[in-house]
Amino acid sequence: MYTVGRKHRAKYVINRELREYILDNITNKLSNTYKINSFVAMFLKDIYQFAGVSKMVQNDKRIRIITGHYGSGKTEFAVNYAIKLREVFPKVALSDLDIVNVYFRSRERREELENLGIQVIASSIEGDSADLPAVSAAITTPVRDTSCQYVIDLGGNDVGTMVLGRLKPLLKPEETDFFMVVNVYRPGTSTVEDIIAQMQSLERSSGLKITGLINNTNLIRETTVATLQEGDVVLKKVSEVTGVPIKYVSYINELIKETLPASINGEMFPLKFYMRKEWM
Repeated sequence: MYTVGRKHRAKYVINRELREYILDNITNKLSNTYKINSFVAMFLKDIYQFAGVSKMVQNDKRIRIITGHYGSGKTEFAVNYAIKLREVFPKVALSDLDIVNVYFRSRERREELENLGIQVIASSIEGDSADLPAVSAAITTPVRDTSCQYVIDLGGNDVGTMVLGRLKPLLKPEETDFFMVVNVYRPGTSTVEDIIAQMQSLERSSGLKITGLINNTNLIRETTVATLQEGDVVLKKVSEVTGVPIKYVSYINELIKETLPASINGEMFPLKFYMRKEWM
């Protein structure tokens, strides 16, 4: 069933280990040789990290469908991903096709995203608080426009993938990535068996193959490096069974300042809070 080769995992690990080595040396050089304050050195390191992410997203396919089970953090990832794309591409669109979860929707950040030059496509019924599952016909335009980088925020179960029906005939495998965001602390994706079952369900209902896993294991503001490591243990086994690579390991940058261990699989993808209020 799964056709993505294991060799890709090795490439991601090698690239990330090299980048981490460079990042650590930048921090040490700035702090020790040039006597720059350690806080300033870490700040400059963060800039370098985020610049690295902007470079990484260029290597993904033009159309990125991002899905994930309830509570995975897929919408936060999708919004951050679209913003990173906009830093390197002139034309970026984000479609909010999540008709399952009415609590965290990328359309709620429409104004901020459009101010950054990102086109936001959501319900055909105007209003961020409208809960009717009405999908705009405009979702097909970025698929046809090959100059547009397209991110689709998709509901994370077989009901959520039904909205792809209009897009499926237009999607070409060579242009489309299908990423699954996973938080192993959430019910339904806490074990290897659960995650594989979710993957198979999504693939059956969508008619697409998962091309990459996103380790977004988190406890919101209580997330630590150990949290990500626990997610990595589970997802590594999923990857070994299915052959689907762990593409990214994502985390809130303000919460985790230390460099992630090289043993964690996937490219580092630091995030900012866009969807969650300060008090949440």
